[in-house]
Amino acid sequence: TTGVDVLTVPFMDAKVMSLFTSTEALGIPDGSWDVTIGTLSIPEMGTFMARGMIRDIRPQRFYDLVQLMGLSHGKNVWVGNAQDLIRQGICDITEVIGCRDSIMTALIQFGLSSKMSFDIMERVRKGRGISTEQETAMRENKVPDWYIESCKKISYMFPKAHAVAYAITALR
Repeated sequence: TTGVDVLTVPFMDAKVMSLFTSTEALGIPDGSWDVTIGTLSIPEMGTFMARGMIRDIRPQRFYDLVQLMGLSHGKNVWVGNAQDLIRQGICDITEVIGCRDSIMTALIQFGLSSKMSFDIMERVRKGRGISTEQETAMRENKVPDWYIESCKKISYMFPKAHAVAYAITALR
């Protein structure tokens, strides 16, 4: 053991966050091993898919980890959707649809009514896409095309509360 009392490590410890971009905090110099991030033993972060997502996203903040959890637990949310948007530079991790709650809050910010935003979120999170009326309202409120198309692709969305709990567990 390292002699570190894990209960005294600050929630957003810089060394812990560095595991998402490097292996140096583990005492493994970058480039000395074929693994480039130090998340192999972190809950929900060690799978091949999660490590690929981490390399694409390069999480820097807690919110990035929440998004990562939502993206990795949804269906048709990452592959063929958010991953392509990020890789093409259309948007970044803070803008993609990662958790179902984010749909409602983003649409309210675009100017849609709370009711319409909620109804869209409910349809999208259940994989039912959006209605013609909802798409028209989104376009009238200048919701970007990529966002509308992303909503149409999603089959299941993870709730933000669960994503937050998973992110906290990973950091601890």
